[in-house]
Amino acid sequence: MSVSAKYNKILDALQTLLENKQIQNISVSEIAQTAGMGKGSIYYYFPSKDAILEALIKRNHEKPLDTAKRLAKQSEISPFTRMAMIFQTCRNSSAEFLLQDANASLGNAQERALLYQKHLNYLISKLKPELTIIIQQGIENGDIHFDYPAALAEIVLLVLSIKLDNMLLPSTSKEIEEVILGLISLLEKGTGNPSGSLNFLML
Repeated sequence: MSVSAKYNKILDALQTLLENKQIQNISVSEIAQTAGMGKGSIYYYFPSKDAILEALIKRNHEKPLDTAKRLAKQSEISPFTRMAMIFQTCRNSSAEFLLQDANASLGNAQERALLYQKHLNYLISKLKPELTIIIQQGIENGDIHFDYPAALAEIVLLVLSIKLDNMLLPSTSKEIEEVILGLISLLEKGTGNPSGSLNFLML
């Protein structure tokens, strides 16, 4: 079995165990047993159980993050069209996280908060540089008028991630829509675009 196959087998094992057990009740020995390998093999790839969890979260976000990286390089596409696609990436990632959360046995509020924090941290930290590049390109092309592209990227991602996950501040679908529309309005004013011109970002 290749190194990559063994690595993913360990992650698959933790994913399977999380469907019925809380992370705090899962041991490295259980992960090894579920993966069909010795405990020593686990430590060859990961220094701790927490490192396995981090890697699992990273793997679950690879597809949307790869999409964002490709978009950052496609400067021939309107920055706002690419931003809309980043927004959709956030939606997809949030939906995937919530599905996993619903399938997992997360009765412990502290554990739920830990997994949610890791999810948000990874999503925002990895998407921010790509969205910043897109905004910077829009500034250079004269499509966006804003002095702080990295700050704008972080603000957008924070609002989208928190509202779309709908866990930190639970809201109705109408309230979420209003917040997104408010964000779009701020983007229009902050980037010098006419009111309503960026409504397509609602996708």
